[in-house]
Amino acid sequence: MYVYTFLSIICTLPLALCYGNGKVTGSCGNMIPSHPASSQTSSAPYTVSVNQSSFQGGDTITVTLQGQSTAFRGFLLEAREVGGGQPVGTFSVTDSQAQLLACSGIINSAVSHTSPANKNSVKVLWKAPSSGVSKDIAFSATFVQDKVTFWVQVKSETVKFTGVPSTTTPSLPISFISSAECGNTKVCVSQPSNCNPASSSSCSFISVTAFSTNSTFLVEISGPASGYVATGFSNDQKMGNDDIYICVINGSGVQVQHAHSTGKVMPQILSQGQVSNVQSSVNNGVISCSFTSQNAITTQSRSAASNFTYYLLFASGPASGGSIKFHDNTFSSNQKVDLTNPQFLATSEPSSVKAHGALMLISWMTTGSLGMLIARYLKAATKQHRCCNKDFWFLAHLTLMVTSVIASGIAFIVIFSFAQDWSGGAHPVLGCIVMILALIQPIGAAFRCAPGNKWRFVFNWGHALNALVIKVLAVAAIFTGLGLIDNTDSRWLQKVMGGFVAWEVLCFLLYELNLRNCLKEKTERTSDSNTTEVVLLGIFFLGNIAFLVALLCGIGMS
Repeated sequence: MYVYTFLSIICTLPLALCYGNGKVTGSCGNMIPSHPASSQTSSAPYTVSVNQSSFQGGDTITVTLQGQSTAFRGFLLEAREVGGGQPVGTFSVTDSQAQLLACSGIINSAVSHTSPANKNSVKVLWKAPSSGVSKDIAFSATFVQDKVTFWVQVKSETVKFTGVPSTTTPSLPISFISSAECGNTKVCVSQPSNCNPASSSSCSFISVTAFSTNSTFLVEISGPASGYVATGFSNDQKMGNDDIYICVINGSGVQVQHAHSTGKVMPQILSQGQVSNVQSSVNNGVISCSFTSQNAITTQSRSAASNFTYYLLFASGPASGGSIKFHDNTFSSNQKVDLTNPQFLATSEPSSVKAHGALMLISWMTTGSLGMLIARYLKAATKQHRCCNKDFWFLAHLTLMVTSVIASGIAFIVIFSFAQDWSGGAHPVLGCIVMILALIQPIGAAFRCAPGNKWRFVFNWGHALNALVIKVLAVAAIFTGLGLIDNTDSRWLQKVMGGFVAWEVLCFLLYELNLRNCLKEKTERTSDSNTTEVVLLGIFFLGNIAFLVALLCGIGMS
C-alpha cells in the first residue's frame, strides 16, 4: 500500500511542478491546467477587474487579478471576444510576477505567472488591436491555488466595443511611457509639471510603482537627452549618498546601470543586481526606459533604509561609450514621498536657489536700475539738496549701488555653497562676470580723480560703460537663470522678465528724450522740469515694483 502511494506521488509530482515557471502555452485553448484534478465548480475567491467599461481600437486597459482572501500561486490570463475562443489584443507586463506568452500563434496574447510563489494581486496592461475587433470582449483567467485546487475561466465584466477612433491620423507616441496612471498606481514627478511623456517631447518624467512586497518596484524614466536620463532616491534634494538608476545610450541600444553617488563626482557604478523586464527606446531625441528592480533602495553610505520615503531626483545629459558626462538638466520632487502611496508630485527648487534668484532680481532690476537712473538723470532735480556735506543724488546713488553689490555677493555665496559646481550652462559664467565687474565699480570709485582733474573724464566714461556692461550681462544672467527654474510649458517667468526689460528701456528712453530736449533748448532748469523727472521716477519705481513682485512670486512657486 505504501509503495503504491509513493509511486503515485512520484508519477504525479512532475505534473504538479513542471509548470511552476508559468510556461503553460499548452493550456491556451481551454485554459485548463495539466493537473491531476478537475476544476472547482464553486465561486472563485478571485476576481478579474478592469479600469474601464468600454474601449476603442488601440486603447490600453489595466487588468487586475486579485485574491479576495486567499492567495493564488499560478494563473493564465487572456482577452477574448464575447462568444469567441481565440485570444485578441496584446499584453504588456509591469510586474515581476507576470510574463508574456504566445497563444494561438499571437505574440504577447496571454499572461502567466513566473514562479509558484503566493500572489495576492497582479496588474497587467492590455492593448486592443487597431483594427479587426468588432465585438465586446471579456478577460478570462485561470487561478491555481495548489495542484488540485484551481478555477478555470474566471471572467471580468464585459468591456463594450464602441468603435474605431476618429479618422484623423493620431500622432505616434513620443515615448511608450505615459502619465495615465500617475496618482492611481504609481508615484510620478515631471518637468514641466503634470506633463505626459507620451505626447510631449519636452517632458522629463519619473514614475515609481511599488508592489505589495515593498521590495519590488517598477521604475520609468523618460526625457529629452543626448546621452542618458537618470533617477535617484535621496534623503535630500542634493546629490550625495543617493541610490541611482541610469538609462544610457550604449551602442545601438539603451543600457540600464545601477549606481551610487557620493557627492559632486562621477557616480560609482554597481552591479545591476535584480533588475529585469527592461524596455527602452530612443525616439526623436527622447530617451525612455522602464524596468523592474528587486534591489533594496539604500542611501547614506549604502546602509539599508528603514522606510520607503525619499526625494526623487532627475538628471539628464550627454554620454560617450556608455559612460555618462556631467548633467545639463536636473530637478527634484518638492517633498519626500512614500513610494507605496501613488501621487503626482510637483517639482521644487531648493530654498537657497530661490533666495539666490530673488536677491539677484532685486539687485540688478530694482536697486541697481534706480541707482543708475538717479546718477544719470536726477542730478539737477536734487540740486542744492545736500546731506552730510554730500549731494543728495550722490548719497542715493551710492546707497543703492552698494546695496546691489552686497546683495549680489550674498546671492553669489548662497548659490555656490549649495551647488558647489558650475552646472547651469551659461548662467554661472555670466553671474561670475557680473560679480567681478560689480566689485570693480566701488574700487574704481574709491580711487577716482577729483572733479576738476583733467583725467576725470576717464573715470566718468569707464564707470558709466562698466555699469552698462554689468546691466546687460545681469539681464542675460537673469534670463538664463529663470530658464533653469521655470518648469511651465508657457515659460511665463521669462516672458514677464521680457516685459520688465522693455519697461525699463522705455523709461530710460523717456528720461533721455527729456534730457536731450533740455540741452537742445539750453534753458535753465525750472521747477517744472524737475517735477517731470521726479514724476517719471515715481512711475518707473511703481512699474518696476509691479514686475519685481510678479517675478518673486513666480520664483517662490517654482
